[in-house]
Amino acid sequence: MTEKVWFITGAGRGLGHLLSRDALRAGDKVVATSRSVDGLAESLSAPDDSLLVLPLDVTDARAASAAHDAAMEVFGRIDILVNNAGRAQLGWFETIPEEDVRRQFEINLFGAMNVARAVLPTMRRQRSGLVVTISSVNGLVSNPGGSVYSASKFALEGWMEGLAEEIAPLGVRSLIVEPGMMRTNFLDPSTARQGDMDIADYAEAVAGFRTFIAEANGAQQNDPAALSALIVSEASSPDPARRLLFGADAHEWASAKCRQLTAEIDASSARA
Repeated sequence: MTEKVWFITGAGRGLGHLLSRDALRAGDKVVATSRSVDGLAESLSAPDDSLLVLPLDVTDARAASAAHDAAMEVFGRIDILVNNAGRAQLGWFETIPEEDVRRQFEINLFGAMNVARAVLPTMRRQRSGLVVTISSVNGLVSNPGGSVYSASKFALEGWMEGLAEEIAPLGVRSLIVEPGMMRTNFLDPSTARQGDMDIADYAEAVAGFRTFIAEANGAQQNDPAALSALIVSEASSPDPARRLLFGADAHEWASAKCRQLTAEIDASSARA
């Protein structure tokens, strides 16, 4: 069987929308899910027998299970799960209310877990499947202003690294994608939130960070269309990568983190 069925979260815009489009163009079938599906089917313009559009808030475990059941009723299998839905909670940690920190984890981590918990039993029965997790280079590297966002992505990657080993013997593979800064709407206020508590000690740094985000929004160096094409290519490979860094910035930051860890490990060993 060459035709695959994709289940994609956060398909309403950005990378999720591009992946839905490219998978359809490759001749596959797509279950495109999003919190809002207004105009989504029309924008993807695919035959009804290739595309199923479903509303899904990934933080709702029952809704994730219902979306899975609807997909199975229409297509009968799920070959590729793309956990793409996410948001960025930015800002200095002490300026971010507790409920916003928890919301970050509900979407980026527990939302992905909800969808995986719904889909994995089907992949286990099939003894085949690919779980694609859209993380970030900030799942490896954390910076001022991104501590809460990075915490959710670090947790996402820790979960997936272990889960990948659990499901591999059953024929289900895993791919973690770690992009650098991409030209999507991810830094828009509609997707990225910033802490709103005023703390004088951080005021100057926070103001500079907000200026950086505003200037970076829409001017990021990496092309999401290129990443989408790469993911679709990897998904069709008999031996896809297990980790995919994308963008010169991602490679630079990840390499620097590896050098830092090596130096710190060596220094620790010298003290032991």
